[in-house]
Amino acid sequence: MTFESAKPPVNPPPGRLPVWLLAVVPLVLFAAASAIFISLAPLERLAGDLPPIEDLTVTRTELREGTIILHLVNGGQDPVTIAQVLVDDAYWEFTMQPESHTMSRLQRGTIMIPYNWVDGEAHEIMFLSSTGVTFEHRIELAVATPEADGFHWIVFALVGLFVGVVPVGLGLMWFPLLRRLSADGLRFVLALTVGLLFFLLVDTVHEGLEIAEVVSEAFHAVPLVFLVTLLSLAALMVIGNRPGVRDKSTSEGRFWIATAIAIGIGFHNFGEGMAIGAATALGEVALGTFLVMGFALHNITEGIGIGAPMARDSPSVKRLVWLALLAGAPAIPGIWIGGFSFSPLLAVIFLSIGAGAILQVIFEVGRMLVPQPAAGTPLTRSGVLDWVNIGGVSAGVAIMYVTALLVA
Repeated sequence: MTFESAKPPVNPPPGRLPVWLLAVVPLVLFAAASAIFISLAPLERLAGDLPPIEDLTVTRTELREGTIILHLVNGGQDPVTIAQVLVDDAYWEFTMQPESHTMSRLQRGTIMIPYNWVDGEAHEIMFLSSTGVTFEHRIELAVATPEADGFHWIVFALVGLFVGVVPVGLGLMWFPLLRRLSADGLRFVLALTVGLLFFLLVDTVHEGLEIAEVVSEAFHAVPLVFLVTLLSLAALMVIGNRPGVRDKSTSEGRFWIATAIAIGIGFHNFGEGMAIGAATALGEVALGTFLVMGFALHNITEGIGIGAPMARDSPSVKRLVWLALLAGAPAIPGIWIGGFSFSPLLAVIFLSIGAGAILQVIFEVGRMLVPQPAAGTPLTRSGVLDWVNIGGVSAGVAIMYVTALLVA
């Protein structure tokens, strides 16, 4: 049988059921079976009078003058009704949305507690459900939540500019130096880029997993880190194989690699910005001069990584500015979102997208770094493993590690 004869017919054979009906029937039968199962409730009969499984997670804390505002999500299977609230071991009045004080599965709620919190001190809050289950939340350092006014918008934008755009732009100013390197020198810088990206990949996944721990278990945030990373990797690999960018021996193909590096770093800086904004809103970070300079020094090497694939080309200043903005500017909206309305789940998603983008770029830069060896050639004789590559990768990891110590 030839390939042509094996092709499925364009139209369904006569006398058969329509395709849409074949697709719908199993779904209808499943819905009917589910309805019967729910009405019989066999598991509930086995459980008897066991208490419901309740799970509440605090997604955001706001401190206004004389008021504590807590945003919650019900991640459990059963509805949760908030009966009482304790602040620093004392029962306290509160108001809540929804007004019934009951949240169904995945429903969000807001608790407003009129309490004169003390600036700079810690406070313990406990929720008591109608079934007697307790949920604890600790405010490590009480600091007024930034108001979404013009002053804070501008201040956060300036912080994002100095920790994102400025260092990446300064790193790209080494581009003329990259163009004058020898072949081995350029190979060393490409290997250094791989080292930078390896560190960013591990750091991004680590940050995503850390934030995933505070997300309600109902959203399966930890598996989401790996799933979104893989989907992001697959999507960017498809984009990278488009005509015009597939051939990395051309200037356009190399510009695409630089763009992909900037995209990956941009997602990383967006997630980093969200963390900075959220920490600032909680009073956990004092954005002093030393910290800003530490972030700038940590991110300045990212500009080298962006420029390295184009070292044999002559990109326009417009393209270089675009790459600097693509990599650094996402820190600004990241800080805005983190400072005014932080979402752990959103942070996990963006950090995971960034991890996938960085992983794809490591693959592309690795292909540029080492020519494809002949079949059966040992790695030690193929150019894959030599002191130039190992030294460059090690130097990239070491630079990122040392500069990261300044912003830990």
